[in-house]
Order: sequence, then structure tokens, then C-alpha cells
Amino acid sequence: MGYKVVVAGATGNVGREMLNILAEREFPVDQIAALASRRSIGTEVSFGDKTLKCQDIDGFDFEGWDIALFAIGSDATKKYAPLAAKAGCTVIDNSSLYRYDPDVPLIVPEVNADAIEGYRAKNIIANPNCSTAQMVVALKPLHDRARIKRVVVSTYQSVSGAGKEGMDELWNQTKGMYVPGQEVAPKVFPAQIAFNVIPQIDSFMEDGTTREEWKMVAETKKIMDPRIKVTATCVRVPVFVGHSEAVNVEFEDFLDEDEARDILREAPGLLVVDKREPGGYVTPIDSVGEFATYVSRIRQDSTIENGLNLWIVADNLRKGAALNAVQIAELLGNRMLKKG
Repeated sequence: MGYKVVVAGATGNVGREMLNILAEREFPVDQIAALASRRSIGTEVSFGDKTLKCQDIDGFDFEGWDIALFAIGSDATKKYAPLAAKAGCTVIDNSSLYRYDPDVPLIVPEVNADAIEGYRAKNIIANPNCSTAQMVVALKPLHDRARIKRVVVSTYQSVSGAGKEGMDELWNQTKGMYVPGQEVAPKVFPAQIAFNVIPQIDSFMEDGTTREEWKMVAETKKIMDPRIKVTATCVRVPVFVGHSEAVNVEFEDFLDEDEARDILREAPGLLVVDKREPGGYVTPIDSVGEFATYVSRIRQDSTIENGLNLWIVADNLRKGAALNAVQIAELLGNRMLKKG
């Protein structure tokens, strides 16, 4: 027997990916509803070989539904998630609203699956930030072996992390560079993104970090280990899909790069592509449409006693958002919602 599943925000990039991945992974769905804002009522979205018409989330009755995957942003989530949860429908939320709530588990199934037991407090489970998700998948098996003390990460984040509007802005600015008089001024991003990189994602905080950088610090600690020190620099790059990260890790114990490579090859959710030759690594475009988080450029850091460098790449719309949410739903179904 399957589940009655809701996808809220079904017309957005992440919502559409949620529907795609539910179908691809053959999640046991008995009934599915695609929800969106009122202006998108009747918009058609694909679910496997089926076509769904979007319903208005405002006024939707969540009573009798099992799981709701939310991809509607924090403001709308604040309104609708408690309604769904109160009606007995477990919410898996992709926004940042509940990530730091001590009564809401923040889950990456390959990393902290057992934490899902805490979902009953509010009937809500949080999906982490896209950059955090792919990083902790790679770090957790190494942490289990040698205990991580400190992480220094620089991200190279694609424009799809800012939604369809971000992708459109890159596309239109790129076209405008070749057509005099059709240049496109920045609206989504704080500076031109075409042929450029922007060392700011989200707003600045008092200490000079951005909220995106703060998210990576706080979420890594909540998901993995509060004792890990993390510092991040998050950069937007002119790539449509796929986030990349250069990660420097300092361990308590020595970890040889060859052993690290073997550990990562055996870890769930990871693929190691690490040949020391041109093209012997993964780039963002290689990750598009894939489930795996890729690790390349594994090498010792000779400047510290117990250090490694890693290059981590994943499809941010998948592992960074929709895939992780569906994996949480699978975990939830396997552990708590089995029907006799």
C-alpha cells in the first residue's frame, strides 16, 4: 500500500524536480496532489507518465494526506506548514524556516537518519541548505574515521539556487552581451552574473558573513557535530545547475588520502572520480540530473598536521533540494508510516 502525497510549489524548479524524483525512484504513491499559488491554478505539471493540474494551496484540505513536500519559501511555509502538520500530514520543508528549530529534525539521510525520530514534536522535518547537504554527505564518513576539527569551504553556486528568475537573468544577460542596446541590468543578483562571479549569496550579517555562509556553519553543526568549526565563503557563479565546493578539512587524527578515497568510495550517496589527469574530476555540468554527490581532487594538505582537500559537486536541485526531500520521505515511510 502506498501513500497520499502532496507537493506544494509544484510549478517551481524544486517542486518539478520533486515530482520527477518521486516518479523516478518509484516512491509508493497511491494519490498525489500538486499545489501552487492561486495564479497557477490549472497549470499542468508532469508526474512520470501522468499530467497533474495544480490546485490552489490556499484552502487545500490536508486531512487524510500522509506526506507533504514543501517548496514554497519561508513566508508561505509559515502559513501552510502548521495547517498541514495539525491535520496529520507530515511536512518535509525545503525552506530555511524550521532548520534551526530544536524541535524540528534537520535531515540528510546518509548522515543523520536516526534524528528523524524527533519529527513527532511538530510533525515537520526540515531539508537543509543545498550547499550544506552535499558537503556533509562527503564529510560524515571521514568524520566517523578521524574526527573533523575544522572545515574551510568555498562554494561555487549555480544560479538555479536563486530559482527560475536567477536562471533567466543569467540567460538574458548572456544574450545581451552580444546584442548592443539589449544589455540586462541585475535584478535578481546584486551584480552582473553573466561572465562574472559574485561573492555574496543572501544578505550580510553584522560580522560580515552572509546568511548563506551562516547557514552552512549552523546546519553542519546541527546535522553532524556541534564541535566542528566551520568557516565558509559562498560565491555565485555563472553556471545554470550544479553547486561545487572546495573544502579543506582538518582532522583530530591523521587520515591518509588513499584511505580517505577508499572510505568515500564505500560511502552511501557518493561517487569518487579522482584521476590526476586532465578531465579526471567532476564539474557541475557532469552532475546535472544525477542522484550522486561527487568527490574529486582528494589530496593531502601539507600545511597542517592532519589535513585533506576535497572537491565536491552535486546537482543542487536534486541532492541539494528535491532528492534529499524525497529520500527523507522514503526514510519516513520505511520507519514510521508503514501501513499494514
